[in-house]
Amino acid sequence: MKKALIIGAAGFVGGYLAGHLRERRGMEVSVTKLPREEFRGDSDRVYNLNILNKEEIVSLLFEARPDYIFHLAAQSSVGVAWKNPSLTIDINIKGSVNVMDAIRELYYKPRILLIGSGEEYGHIEEGEIPIREENRIRPGNIYAATKACQNMIGNIYAQAYDMEVMMVRAFNHIGPSQASIFVVSDFCRQVAEIEKGIREPVMYVGNLDARRDFTDVRDVVEAYGLLAEHGRPGETYNVGRGKAVSIREILDMVIALSGHDIKIEIDKNKLRPVDVPIIEADISKISSLTGWKPKIPLKQTIEETLNYWRRTI
Repeated sequence: MKKALIIGAAGFVGGYLAGHLRERRGMEVSVTKLPREEFRGDSDRVYNLNILNKEEIVSLLFEARPDYIFHLAAQSSVGVAWKNPSLTIDINIKGSVNVMDAIRELYYKPRILLIGSGEEYGHIEEGEIPIREENRIRPGNIYAATKACQNMIGNIYAQAYDMEVMMVRAFNHIGPSQASIFVVSDFCRQVAEIEKGIREPVMYVGNLDARRDFTDVRDVVEAYGLLAEHGRPGETYNVGRGKAVSIREILDMVIALSGHDIKIEIDKNKLRPVDVPIIEADISKISSLTGWKPKIPLKQTIEETLNYWRRTI
C-alpha cells in the first residue's frame, strides 16, 4: 500500500484530501498539524510538526517514509498577509524551503506536490484570460508573492536535485467547513446568523466587482491526487473551474437561497489595499494529462456551505 503524508492538514483542505486519498486512492495516510491545532478527518497517523523546525521535518520523514507528500502548510489568507507580512513570509517561504531541504536528505525519492495559488498571476492584462501556466506572474499582494517564490524554489529543487516535485496553482476553492475569513463562507455564515435572528438583516461585504474562479474543494483534492500520481516533475498545473464569476453573483446566489430581504453595506475592513479585477484559470494542461475536470456545480457548493453554517450556528 502506498503511503501519503499531508503536511499542514488541520486546515480546510486537509481533511478532504486525507479522506480522498484513503477512500478513492487506497493510500495509507499520515497527517501533520501544529500542537495547538485539531485535525478533523480520517487518517492513519497524526503528527505534531512545526515546519519552521527543519530537524522535526527530517525526523518525521525518516519515520513515516511517505511515497507521496502533499505540502499544504501555509498562511493562506490574503487579508492576514497584509496585516502580518513577516509571518506569511516565514511560513510560506522559509517553511517550504525547510520541507524541500528535508526531503532532499532522504535516500529515496518521494513524489511531492507543492500547493500554490492562482493569486500568483496577479494583475492580468487584456488578452491573458483564461490564464495559462506559462503566463507572466505579477503578484499583487504579499501572500501571492510568497507563493510565487515557493513555486520557483520547487522548480529549482526539481531540476538541481532531481527531485520529483510538482507545483499547483490552485484557484479559489470553497465548500462546507471553510473558515469564514474567506468570502463565500463569510457570506453563508452571515446569512445563517440572520436566519437565526442573531444578526440584523444586513450583510457586510468587500469588493463585489472582483471576479474569481471558484471550485468545490472535493473537486480540488481529486486534482491533487491525480497530479501527485501523474504530474511531471518541475511542472506547474492550474487547478480551478475555468470560469470566473463576480463576488456580486456569489452574494446574489447566497441571498436567493435564504429567501430573506437583506440589506448590503460595504465594510472598509473587508477591502484589500490592492485587489486584482479578474482571475480565471486555463485548466487544459491538467485536463490533457489526467482527464480531470470539476464536476460539482457552483450553486450546489454554495447551498451545502450555507447548510453547514445553518447546522453549525
